[in-house]
Amino acid sequence: MGESNVERRLHEGGTVTQSSGLRLLPWSSPEGKPCFLFPNDDHNALSQRADEIEALQLAMGAGLLHHARALLSDRKANARELRFLADRLCEALRDVLRVAESRGGRLAAPESDEGKGLDSAPESNEGSA
Repeated sequence: MGESNVERRLHEGGTVTQSSGLRLLPWSSPEGKPCFLFPNDDHNALSQRADEIEALQLAMGAGLLHHARALLSDRKANARELRFLADRLCEALRDVLRVAESRGGRLAAPESDEGKGLDSAPESNEGSA
């Protein structure tokens, strides 16, 4: 069986959320593949559950960061404790990056205003009398 367009874009390093309108969910299938939701209604039960899990993942990451700072400042922390901490930090970073990708993919593209690009900064009156 061939790959879907979504799977092909993921394997090529692309994001499917921005180009397809699908919402990347904060969990994977039992096979480890990403799960997506067609966002026809942001107030349905599955979308709300995904919001709750994303909020929990972000809160857990913040708590882990606090714990990491404390453990890293403890000179008595051993290699086993630090390795365990590093594994948990990797998991938290993976979750936070997934939340960022999901939320970034749902942002509306900004409308382009001609003449308001980064290279057209307002002129300065400095040095003029």
